[in-house]
Amino acid sequence: MDIKACIAEKGKLAKAAARGLASCETNVKNKALLNMAEALLENAQVILAANEKDMEAGRAKGLSKAMLDRLMLNEKRIADMAEGVRQIASLSDPIGEVTKMWKRPNGIQIGSIRVPLGVIGIIYEARPNVTVDAAALCIKAGNVVLLRGGSEAVNSNRALAEVISKATIKAGLPENSIQYIDIIDREAVNVMLRLNEYIDVLIPRGGAGLIRTVVENATVPVIETGVGNCHVYVDSDADLKMAEEIVINAKTQRPAVCNAMETLLIHKDCYEEFLKSLAPRLIELGVEIRGCERTKALVNEAAAACEEDWRVEYLDLILAVKVVDSLDEALDHIYKYGTKHSEAIITNNYFNSQRFLKEVDAAAVYVNASTRFTDGFEFGFGGEIGISTQKLHARGPMGLEQLTTNKYIIYGEGQIRK
Repeated sequence: MDIKACIAEKGKLAKAAARGLASCETNVKNKALLNMAEALLENAQVILAANEKDMEAGRAKGLSKAMLDRLMLNEKRIADMAEGVRQIASLSDPIGEVTKMWKRPNGIQIGSIRVPLGVIGIIYEARPNVTVDAAALCIKAGNVVLLRGGSEAVNSNRALAEVISKATIKAGLPENSIQYIDIIDREAVNVMLRLNEYIDVLIPRGGAGLIRTVVENATVPVIETGVGNCHVYVDSDADLKMAEEIVINAKTQRPAVCNAMETLLIHKDCYEEFLKSLAPRLIELGVEIRGCERTKALVNEAAAACEEDWRVEYLDLILAVKVVDSLDEALDHIYKYGTKHSEAIITNNYFNSQRFLKEVDAAAVYVNASTRFTDGFEFGFGGEIGISTQKLHARGPMGLEQLTTNKYIIYGEGQIRK
């Protein structure tokens, strides 16, 4: 099989579909999304059978418990995907929205309107729900989507893409508006990275290795989404009971996602009282603690943290813990090791909270709340295609508006430039 020719053909079909999809009426796109939701429920058993093949292969391959959790589908997760698609259908259509309009002294009127990005390539790893979430968001924002998931989920992704693609065509969307690239050879990704003729933007979703590969090798523009080495800093003026609940939530509610806390920083003035209460709860919940010297001296079960532990996105029930002497030290640590995703301070000190908000360079910065809220749905966007950790075009949860660009429209009455 000629992989380059195969991917190029899909890209060509996608580009042709993008022209038609960009001008589709909102009611047609909404009908397509509602069809997708219904088709997911109607074909749940087919999807689950495909997912079980991936799960069996994953267990045989020795995938971690966290990775298997990301890979697994069940009836509830399929129902949740369908509900997510319905919610996207209920959102306002950003396409065609006039965001500005002004008149120049010469009488020309200039406006800025939202238009689709075009063809979006999504490269992702073992999370089959991304197939549906990404496709639904792209469709609502008028974009054609080329999906390339990881080999661990190839059967699940293939089944999902087939189901939702048929549902959109039935509603009147152009054929090839949703395409899945089921070539597991990594050369397929390399081809996508350089398919400038047909792909307008690439969005990688996955671990640090995948994102780095895409960013460093793509000639197609890339929106970099989030490796999440997220921190929670417990200040000397924190409400320790509140801090404890936030830390437990940020680490254990769903550890295998990018907005989970990976490093806990605690001020020296409160660490003994805080850890004596917190550590037993973490250990009971199955969390492995890797701590600095002061942490290790207080928590017998803690292993010694090494330099690499401050850098790692564990995506697992592992937590790095460091006692710091000051807010300055906490800020320096986050600056050095953070990935510009989500960072939190727990404090009742207004000045410390404002300094943290001002000085931390991240897509989402929290005061007295869990980092787990960095999510399109939780932000009121209805959904998201990823968390952008870069600064150009989009930053933070990427909802519908972030999947558009602008076009200037100009109304004249015969004006010419002198």
